[in-house]
Amino acid sequence: MTRITPFSSHLLLGFEELEQAVDRLSKASGDGYPPYNVERMKDGAGSDVLRITLAVAGFGEDDLDITVEENELVIRGRQKEEQGQRVFLHRGIATRQFQRTFVLAEGIEVLGARLEEGLLSIDLTRPPVERAVRKIAIRRRGPDAAPRKE
Repeated sequence: MTRITPFSSHLLLGFEELEQAVDRLSKASGDGYPPYNVERMKDGAGSDVLRITLAVAGFGEDDLDITVEENELVIRGRQKEEQGQRVFLHRGIATRQFQRTFVLAEGIEVLGARLEEGLLSIDLTRPPVERAVRKIAIRRRGPDAAPRKE
């Protein structure tokens, strides 16, 4: 059976990667942990910066791993269990692991990450793309198929 998607139009050419990104998003976990914010900000030069801030209280720098894998920003957290060192009468703060994935558009670059007071902030930017208009030459049919001169 043929699957029809919004990208199935004959007018949309070369959007296969975008369609795959939408598929990955739809399959992403619905788990809300850890909670996060996404903000659009301006840097000192007036360029747009996206900031993703995750609430990762209890995680240290060594417990967190941030990677970019095939246009996906992947943030993983894993706390080490302290065996036998602490005796809890009540344990309400879980030491659970997590993985949060964000699909990045082509050209998005990670500027850096900062962990401060239980908040992990990751800054992203998209350098401006130079728009160019290119004239396409039309060739004639036949043995002397050279481009037309204008």
